[in-house]
Amino acid sequence: MNHLPLIIKREYFTKVKNKSFIIMTVLSPMIMIALIAVVAYLSQINKNSERTIAILDESGLVSPIFQNSENTEYIVLENMSLEAAKTLTETQGNYGLLYIGKFTDVKDADKFIKFYSEESPSITLINRMESKLEKHLTDLKLESQGVDIEKIKSSETRVTITQESFMGQKTSKIDSIVKLVFGGAAGYLLFMFIIIYGNMIMRSVIEEKTSRIIEIIISSVKPMQLMLGKIIGTSLAGVTQFVIWIILGGLLLTIISGIFGINLMEASPSGQLLSQASTDSNIPDVAQSVIMAFYKLPLTNLIFAFLLFFIAGYLLYSSLYAAIGAAVDNETDTQQFLFPILMPLILAVYIGFFTVIENPHGTISTIFSFIPFTSPVVMLMRIPFGVPIWQQVVSLIILIATFIFTVWFAAKIYRVGILMYGKKPSYRDILKWIKY
Repeated sequence: MNHLPLIIKREYFTKVKNKSFIIMTVLSPMIMIALIAVVAYLSQINKNSERTIAILDESGLVSPIFQNSENTEYIVLENMSLEAAKTLTETQGNYGLLYIGKFTDVKDADKFIKFYSEESPSITLINRMESKLEKHLTDLKLESQGVDIEKIKSSETRVTITQESFMGQKTSKIDSIVKLVFGGAAGYLLFMFIIIYGNMIMRSVIEEKTSRIIEIIISSVKPMQLMLGKIIGTSLAGVTQFVIWIILGGLLLTIISGIFGINLMEASPSGQLLSQASTDSNIPDVAQSVIMAFYKLPLTNLIFAFLLFFIAGYLLYSSLYAAIGAAVDNETDTQQFLFPILMPLILAVYIGFFTVIENPHGTISTIFSFIPFTSPVVMLMRIPFGVPIWQQVVSLIILIATFIFTVWFAAKIYRVGILMYGKKPSYRDILKWIKY
C-alpha cells in the first residue's frame, strides 16, 4: 500500500485545483442563497399584500365576527342586492365578496354562504374565514338549544400526556420531534452525499479510462490501491467543498438578511410555523421544551455513530460507483448499472421516514438497520430514539465487513473493466470479469 498516499494526494489536488470544481464551489452557494432570497422576498411581498373583502350579510348574524387584521380589511355592505354588491366589489377592485344569505336553520347555513372573486382566492384566506364561520355558527346553534356557551368554554380542558420510561426517564412529543429532525437530517445528508460525490468518483474513473492515462498508471499501481486512492481522495475533496459551502452559505445568509432586510426563514414551511408559534402565549414553554429535548439527546453517541456510519456507508457505495465507472466507456452506459445500486439507498430513505418515525424499535426498522446497504441511513435515524450500543456495534461490523467484501468485489471488476474499450458491458460480462 506504499502508493496509496500518493494516489490520494493526486486525486485530492486534481479535484480541488480543477477550474469547474472551484467555480461550482463558489457559485453553488451563491445561486442557492439567491434562489432562497428571491423566494423569501416574494413570500414577504405576498404576505404584506393588502386585501379588501366586502361582506354582504343578509342574515345579520355573521358579519360582526370579521375584524380587520394587519393585511386584510373587511367592509360590510348593507341595504343592497347581491348583484349590486358584486358590481360594487368588482368596480372598486376589492379582493372578493363574502355573501351570507338569509337562513332559518343554522345547520343549513353553509348552503347560503358563497365567496365571489375575480381570480381563485387564497386557500389560507378561505380556511381562515371557514374556521371563523364554523366556530360562530356552532356557538349560535348551541345557544338556540339553550346551552350556556361560557360554561362550555370554561369547562374545556387541555390534556398533555406525560411520557416516561420504566426507568423513570421523562419524554414528550417535542422530544420525539427533535429526535426525528436530527435522525432525518443525518440520514438525508448521507443520501445526498453519496449521490453527489459517488457520481463524481464514477465520472473521474470514466475520464481517466477514456483519456488512456489509466494504462500508464495501472502499470505501476495495483487496481485495489488505485480504486481506494481515488475513492478516498475524491471523498476528501467532497468534504472540503461541503465545508466551504456551509461557511460561504452562512455568510451570504447573514449578509443578505442584514442588508436587504429579508427574512429568509419565511421561505420555508418550518419558518412559517415558527413565525406563527411566536404569537402563542405558550412559546416560552415550547422553547424551553425544545432546549431540554436537545440536551436529552445522546449527543456523544450521535456524533461518533454519525461519523462511523457516514464514512462506512459512503465508502461502501463509492466502491460500487468506481466499479461502474471502470466497466463503461461513457456516462450514458452507466444508467443500467446505477439503478440497482440506488434502489436500496432510496428504500432506506423511505423506510427511515415512514417506518422509523412511527416505530423506531419495530421489527422492520430493526431489520433494515442491520442490512448493510440500508443500515447507514436507517440506523442514523434510529439512534436519536435510543438504540442499544450492541446493536450499533453489530450493525457497524456488518457494514464494515460488507464494505471490505465490496471493495474486493469491485476491484475485480475494476482491474479488468478499466482496460476494456469499445464495448458496452452486460451483467454477464461483469460476472466473467469477477471470475478472472
